[in-house]
Amino acid sequence: MGRFPNIAAAKAKTGAAKGKLYGMYAREIYQVAKNGGVTPEGNPSLKRLIEKAKKEQVPADIIKRAIDKVNSGTAEDYQENTYELFGPAGSTLIVKCLTDNVNRSVSDLRAVVNKHKIKMGGMGSVSYMYDNLCTVGFTGLDEDTIMEALISNDVDIVDMEQDNGHTLIYGNPTDLFKIKEAISSVKNDIEFDVDEISMLPKERITLSGEDLESFNKLLDALDAVDDVQSVYHNVEL
Repeated sequence: MGRFPNIAAAKAKTGAAKGKLYGMYAREIYQVAKNGGVTPEGNPSLKRLIEKAKKEQVPADIIKRAIDKVNSGTAEDYQENTYELFGPAGSTLIVKCLTDNVNRSVSDLRAVVNKHKIKMGGMGSVSYMYDNLCTVGFTGLDEDTIMEALISNDVDIVDMEQDNGHTLIYGNPTDLFKIKEAISSVKNDIEFDVDEISMLPKERITLSGEDLESFNKLLDALDAVDDVQSVYHNVEL
């Protein structure tokens, strides 16, 4: 398996999970549009986010309402905060929240930490064990074609993995769009099934039995926190 992490953000299994997923995208789309402009063609980050939302089957009216908020001058402000956790049996987690109320986020996270008897670390206590990278995934191109496209477009990457025709390219976060453009230059109808900027663990661990059960319950509890946008961890699932 590749280094791409399991993300605890809900995959819309229930009505409540769908509500959280839609709310997450609405907040993030609003903030990205507010910071970089409401036109996807002029705001690559917004374009990418809208594409991701559509893949997650977020209704078009939710996307539109989030952008309309910016056009109407609605004053909302969300900020991203990162928290580092030491989970059960040697597991580590990085939790990113997008919130308009930091005190609420911290309170909700501490409630999870206390209930599951884990520890919240200081800044840098966990993140040094992770790499902040972009990940681009797709099928349909061989290694030689991919490398030629990257070299021709003067794109440096950190690593590349291929498995049964599927490719994962890892690069610096600032090179996400350059990587996608380079690949699209040789196959303009390519579909990217992975398109992320994330925290990837340098090493992963395997849990079993009660340890694995405790870890999964922790992920579920974090997923239930409204302000949690994404969770990265070092456990092989």
